[in-house]
Amino acid sequence: MPSAKTRPSKKSRTPKSKLQVLQSDILKLPWLVHGFSTRTGGSSTNYGGGALNLGFTERDSPKTVEHDREAFLRKLGVEAPVFKLITLRQIHSDIIHVVEDASSDVLTGDGLVTNTTGLLLGIQTADCLPVLLVDTKRRVVGAFHAGWRGTLARIVKKGVGDMQRHFGTSPRDLKAAIGPGIHACCYEVGQELREKFHSQFSYADDLFRELRDSDPVREKYPLLFMNARAPGHGPDIPKIFLDLVAANTRQLLDAGLLAKNIQSSPLCTSCRTDLLFSYRAEKGSTGRLMAVIGLRP
Repeated sequence: MPSAKTRPSKKSRTPKSKLQVLQSDILKLPWLVHGFSTRTGGSSTNYGGGALNLGFTERDSPKTVEHDREAFLRKLGVEAPVFKLITLRQIHSDIIHVVEDASSDVLTGDGLVTNTTGLLLGIQTADCLPVLLVDTKRRVVGAFHAGWRGTLARIVKKGVGDMQRHFGTSPRDLKAAIGPGIHACCYEVGQELREKFHSQFSYADDLFRELRDSDPVREKYPLLFMNARAPGHGPDIPKIFLDLVAANTRQLLDAGLLAKNIQSSPLCTSCRTDLLFSYRAEKGSTGRLMAVIGLRP
């Protein structure tokens, strides 16, 4: 045990990290509330000290998650009963709900749209993209969960369509913020997924990149790797990476949004596990981030 002289003082100990909320410059409007959570400044001890886990995972108690959600909303400057947080049981789908009030019903799907003030739409992620939309003219907001399945099903493009049908939104009046998610630098996928995207999008080639591992031994001594396969060498299978940000940006553009009205976060969840949760980088044992958007009363 260290002596009194060697024991670190309270002042020298590492301070608890502060709760941080990320925001998009494009959505900073006086009548709008929005934000993307990070993993810092919470009360969970299961995903690193002081983690802000906003999802009801198996490793955290509901009480801890509720406490951290309240802290997150306070950081945004909103609290109950003025605001009601609306979330989903997310299933990686293209199901979108138009919400008119704070019903107690559990909603299942991956998108929310409303023009009701005081409702805060929440999307949970840990690699998938959170996409927030706001109609600046008619004051309608939407929140969408876009992993590869939702992206393949065109959830953000369908979200724009729902805002048009239900509220008369013009895509030219929409602003979009794509929050932190796994980027093309880290999102390695298989050939089967690339084929799925090719079957749906004419521009699929633009969404993928290939990376071949450098093997100096193979390059210097190619005869060592000769085999009976034509044309005489074993297959050099590349790694394939999907760009979800580019895919969802393209869908927004195709839906009619102006390029200047789309902003995406440069943060990759897999690269920045010091700041963000990443299901892939942390091998499934991780918390959940939350993106929220709502209209002030």
